[in-house]
Amino acid sequence: MMAAIAAAERGMSVTLLEKNEKLGKKLYITGKGRCNITNDSDVENLLAHTMTNAKFLYSAYYTFPSQSMMELLEREGLPLKTERGNRVFPVSDHSSDVIRTLERIMRRAGVSIRLDTRVQEILSREGRCCGVACSSRQRGQESLAAEAVIVATGGLSYPSTGSTGDGYRFASDTGHRLQPRYPSLVSFVIREPFVKELQGLSLRNVSLRLFAGGKERYREQGEMLFTHRGISGPLVLSASAYGAGRKEALSVELDLKPALSEQQLDDRILRDFASCRNSYFKNSLGKLLPAKMIPVVIERTGIPPEKRVNEVTRQERRRLTELLKGFSMTVDSLGEYNEAVITRGGVDVRDVDPATMGSRRLPGLYFAGEVLDLDALTGGYNLQIAWSTGYLAGASAAEWE
Repeated sequence: MMAAIAAAERGMSVTLLEKNEKLGKKLYITGKGRCNITNDSDVENLLAHTMTNAKFLYSAYYTFPSQSMMELLEREGLPLKTERGNRVFPVSDHSSDVIRTLERIMRRAGVSIRLDTRVQEILSREGRCCGVACSSRQRGQESLAAEAVIVATGGLSYPSTGSTGDGYRFASDTGHRLQPRYPSLVSFVIREPFVKELQGLSLRNVSLRLFAGGKERYREQGEMLFTHRGISGPLVLSASAYGAGRKEALSVELDLKPALSEQQLDDRILRDFASCRNSYFKNSLGKLLPAKMIPVVIERTGIPPEKRVNEVTRQERRRLTELLKGFSMTVDSLGEYNEAVITRGGVDVRDVDPATMGSRRLPGLYFAGEVLDLDALTGGYNLQIAWSTGYLAGASAAEWE
């Protein structure tokens, strides 16, 4: 949609081919249906939150930064708001309002929109792109001639929205290299069976460290959630960006009390014990931990639950402190594409000109968005990659001769 707008506003005759029955199905589900449009920050911050091939995005980000996206939508009458972490949403909290706004801009610019139209092949003649072969229920098989073609098909995440990897096939068929693809910004499947007991438990202000092959790859503080088979939530999704595609064994370690040193935590436990001196150990942790977590923690410390707190030894107390500061779990695998926010990997950026998004292998062909080997952390950064690369591809295609 952004590529179509950029090209049409430069006077080009533009046709948008959408294989779904409506526009923006992937956009509709972003931000849990609220649409985290972008991140209101400067280009350096956008680059800092880009995981793969950040340098490739310099031209795209500077040509169409997050402020340009915000101005475009607000100028069209869509009020925006900025929340924690500079994440930008529509005031209405409805992603459908973003889609309608983009559609309105497209139609005013004269973009012809064809829904339920499946592109099957990129056409080329004499070493340059010359159109596409497509099919639809209404028109059947047909070939559309074009001065330029922009591939903006997304990746493999949430295939129910139409992201089934078509763009990778188009790229491969036209001689472009592909980097391996993996689900990213996704939950972790945890080996230890106790996660089932913690299902539904949400933790705030905890610190999570991700290890790959025993080396720390990520550390951050925030929120997370236990699921029926593992862990999810903002902290975990961000950590997965550092674990996607790794061959080494993965593990995570939670610091359940990051604001306290081990000594401070031990002092806190002693105070809690002193206030319930004759209680059982299993009844002494209510002020320290969520109720759902207490049985799991007790079992992992090896301290008998029926032991009186005034009988808990210093060594046992140390085991408790170490567990709370380093609650470790083994990552069996990362979640699948059907729950992944984005796809890591894709069209090799060495085959694409970063100043135009044009193919270095087939003149007249352009790529934009997630189909490229580009990905970023959560917080509106991945959508900004889509807006920036889409805009640059559309603007460049309009000026290409």
